Amino acid sequence: MALFTRTAPAPACERLALFATLDACFTADLAAVIGSDLPQHDLDFTRFIYLVEEVRDVLGASGHRPWQEASKDLDIAADHLTDALTAPAEDQAAALAWARTHLRDAITAAT
Repeated sequence: MALFTRTAPAPACERLALFATLDACFTADLAAVIGSDLPQHDLDFTRFIYLVEEVRDVLGASGHRPWQEASKDLDIAADHLTDALTAPAEDQAAALAWARTHLRDAITAAT
């Protein structure tokens, strides 16, 4: 009788899954905020961060106060996303969770 044990996912796989989740949840909304076409495929880590930064810059350049506030949240989200790429495995989930919070707040403020 064989025993099967469940092993924890490798840190790189876990990070990939978390980024893929953020991509799936937020890419369409971020693109819609600036009137951009939805990317035809999933974004890799850096392309997702570039999209966040692009939306941040567009909203930050406006004179509309809620959009400027959304831009600040996107700036913080971009920082957390970048940190997650280089953070030790045990800190990545927390950085991505903070990024998710700021992404959600930014999209709410911008729409």
